[in-house]
Amino acid sequence: MSKENPSSYQPPRVWQWEEPENGGRFASINRPVAGATHEQDLPVGRHPHQLYSLATPNGVKVTVLFEELLELGIKEAEYDAHLINILEGEQFGSGFVDANPNSKIPAMVDHSSEPATRVFESGAILLYLAEKFEAFLPTGHAARTETLNWLFWQMGSAPLVGGGFGHFYAYAPEYYEYPINRYTMETKRQLDVLDRRLADQPYIAGKEYSIADMAIWPWYGVLVLGRLYDAAEFLAVHEYKHLLRWARQIDERPAVQRGRMVNRIWGEPEEQLPERHDASDFEHRTQDKLDQAKSES
Repeated sequence: MSKENPSSYQPPRVWQWEEPENGGRFASINRPVAGATHEQDLPVGRHPHQLYSLATPNGVKVTVLFEELLELGIKEAEYDAHLINILEGEQFGSGFVDANPNSKIPAMVDHSSEPATRVFESGAILLYLAEKFEAFLPTGHAARTETLNWLFWQMGSAPLVGGGFGHFYAYAPEYYEYPINRYTMETKRQLDVLDRRLADQPYIAGKEYSIADMAIWPWYGVLVLGRLYDAAEFLAVHEYKHLLRWARQIDERPAVQRGRMVNRIWGEPEEQLPERHDASDFEHRTQDKLDQAKSES
């Protein structure tokens, strides 16, 4: 392969992995092989649904749905949310790899079935829970299909925002003009897709709030609200007025506010709930309360 005006880097005939000295903030979580690196059993709480996650956008999707189901009064949707710290390599423990061979959060194990059912990939978890509890997913064929259209759109599109734009704009060890321009262009196109969609209806899939909204909001809603990659000004998000309206509307939902806190280990201590095992944890087990109890002991 030859290119005009080549850079100082030329790909070798066969690529070999070498751990970079400075690969950016998340370099330690990436490697070219799968499988466990160490033995580590997963904890199991008292509820049927055991979630193993971190409050990244993909993790927030699932905790928002759990909290929305509980908000509806569906007590059977109670869950334990265990922290998986990806910066510490916990996603490569043997127990987590059994739950998700791809070693990515979130993963869930439903112990209400025999044998227990593992579910991995955030979109699959949303679909599994929505079908199980018959909520936030329309039953009519056309409406259901439209909801799934947008759920799978998010699953296919957001990795570019997170792995492309987010990496080169926020996490790479230095700025590179070509990839930033390339991924910014595509990110803005996706924001425009959503803005046009939301110009004529309140929610992503139509008139009703659904798992499509829960999947898309932690990525694109949080992005235009200025909480993801500190990129709101760079992306000129004020241009997407319909998307901003929707993002603010979702942001006001109590279940969404709770869901954002679960498995969160950054930000303001009162907004962090590292693990969630009961509804009362939001009042008594946030990081500021844990720090206070530790200082008094």
